[in-house]
Amino acid sequence: MERLQKVIARAGLASRRKAEQMIAEGRVKVNGKIVTELGTKVSSKDRIEVDGIPVEREAPVYFLFYKPTGVISSVKDEKGRKVVTDFFPDVKERIFPVGRLDYDTSGVLLLTNDGDFANLLMHPRYRIEKEYVAKLDGIPDKKTLRRLERGIELEDGPTAPAKAKLLSADRKKGTAIVSITVHEGRNRLVRRMFEAIGFKVLKLKRERYAFLDTKGLKPGEYRPLKPHEVKLLREMAVT
Repeated sequence: MERLQKVIARAGLASRRKAEQMIAEGRVKVNGKIVTELGTKVSSKDRIEVDGIPVEREAPVYFLFYKPTGVISSVKDEKGRKVVTDFFPDVKERIFPVGRLDYDTSGVLLLTNDGDFANLLMHPRYRIEKEYVAKLDGIPDKKTLRRLERGIELEDGPTAPAKAKLLSADRKKGTAIVSITVHEGRNRLVRRMFEAIGFKVLKLKRERYAFLDTKGLKPGEYRPLKPHEVKLLREMAVT
């Protein structure tokens, strides 16, 4: 038996909080009857509807994907561009990306059909580390990188302190490779942070998400997450 709102969230229809709101508003039926009590528990045999539409309960699946550049972090695109789910033709579950990576950013991206799990990882209260490696037009010095470590002001508010390190520099070409670790999920955050200190990002890869990386995968390839990896991600999100 599971709580009704958790089943709705896991089906990918809404976050758990939004599912609770749907229940309170009388939009959810269990076996044909409207249910408004948040503590209601259901079994796999119960028939659930949200706004008259049956909830398809799939077994939860979790994937680590090496997103290539030039791919949209979505399940569909109005302009007909390639999306991440195009790389999962044999997966029957209705998976979606956990957060997003920009069109021109590559690297680690998680996909799942478990809405509760996805919302847990994306919640701003929790500190899931994401490490990026950026190729910059220009070579920042230590003093400049320390500005990122202290946090800088952007148009949508100050950033949380980040970890930044110069990995290499090409003096002839005037470029640098820098690693930066953040735990926020704002749109184009890393690119905007570097722009704020005067450097354009030429290339960007998310090297690591928590303890997960793309080792063993080529761009466009994926693997299922192992049960202990899913468990550890859950534990990291709430600590």
